[in-house]
Amino acid sequence: MLLAAGRGERMRPLTDTTPKPLLNVHGRALLDWHIAALQRDGVNALIVNTAWLGDQIPQHLDAYWPALADAGRLRYSHEGRDFGHALETAGGIARALPMLGEAFWLAAGDVFAPDFVFDAGRARAFAASDDLAHLWLVPNPQHNPGGDFAFEESAPASGTGRPLNVGKDQPSAFPRYTYSTIALLKAGLFRAPWCDIAPGNPDGVAEPLVALLRRAMDAGRVGASLYEGRWTDVGTPQRLAQLNAEWMVPLSRC
Repeated sequence: MLLAAGRGERMRPLTDTTPKPLLNVHGRALLDWHIAALQRDGVNALIVNTAWLGDQIPQHLDAYWPALADAGRLRYSHEGRDFGHALETAGGIARALPMLGEAFWLAAGDVFAPDFVFDAGRARAFAASDDLAHLWLVPNPQHNPGGDFAFEESAPASGTGRPLNVGKDQPSAFPRYTYSTIALLKAGLFRAPWCDIAPGNPDGVAEPLVALLRRAMDAGRVGASLYEGRWTDVGTPQRLAQLNAEWMVPLSRC
């Protein structure tokens, strides 16, 4: 599932006329970079949620990825059309859950991570585990110096371990990292006791994901990996401009 419903307030005025995930990095929309990587790694069934300027997203993607669209492998959850607003991450996933499998990839449409590998072996191992989520964490960028989660690394060779529900104002013996907004999730995370949104979110409840993740962390049901490849949260016009100036990535890579 690719998240593409947000308003992108900090990206204004660019997002007054263009959804943030359709902003270009080196001639390709942010969403297209993700889809290219997913296709490269064998993920060929996608759900995209929409809200702000939502009609633009299927218009663009169906034209850019006609084989996926024609095969019915590119589907949409139209939160704006159905409810008049975006449902935030947990609410949006709950809404799309009937279209998703029991385990699935999640990626935010406003991050640039062209070299991230959507590893099929990792996805299979996750599906067979008791974990409800597996997050990829990145070194803290300048705009988030305190990070999001403490991280207890259990396998240094592979950079895997457990994220910890430790607040930014709480001491921790473990280093803190930023959530990349790329994850593997299970449908069970969006059911009781972790989530109280009705199946399919028929009432359009808007709810963030972080509270569900913290509950599951406290129960030892969330894993994490460190990702130290290229990654940018394209949250402001300045970051977008800097990214286009610095990351000279050949389009032929994907």
